[in-house]
Amino acid sequence: MTDRSDKKAQAEEAVNERTAEAERKASENLDLAKRIQADFDNYRKRSQKENEEFRRYASESLISDLLVIVDDLERALSHAPKDNDLTIGVNAIKGNLMRTLSSKGLTEISTDGRFDPSIHEALCAEPGDNDGEITEVFQKGYRIGDRVLRYAKVKVTRKQTEGEQKCQE
Repeated sequence: MTDRSDKKAQAEEAVNERTAEAERKASENLDLAKRIQADFDNYRKRSQKENEEFRRYASESLISDLLVIVDDLERALSHAPKDNDLTIGVNAIKGNLMRTLSSKGLTEISTDGRFDPSIHEALCAEPGDNDGEITEVFQKGYRIGDRVLRYAKVKVTRKQTEGEQKCQE
């Protein structure tokens, strides 16, 4: 009988060992599946973000190219008679183009007030009472969201010290 109970105990022990081994493998496989799932989720999110950035940068390039046309329309309109039918039509076209660009996130950079090197590019300076006041805008600047697409090109004032001579214009 002892022989039989020993065999039964050995069989139970073997079954327990196989069960423990199967549970260990199942646990490893579950951990592996969770890691693969997390890696896939990260890959999917990264791919989605890269695609969104690609689309945004692609549209930024097109919008940047279209700004040259906006500049040309503004120059043409500045020299055209105001009440001419052609001028009114071109002005309407420019307005439609700007609304379309605005719908894609384009905003004009403000040039009222003080010079800000993060959004303005100073092309020249003239004497003035205070430093950094914008006196003239040579080219409008634009941004998409927080990103500057084109810096505003401006003329700024520069306060002169007692020792400096004033420039003659």
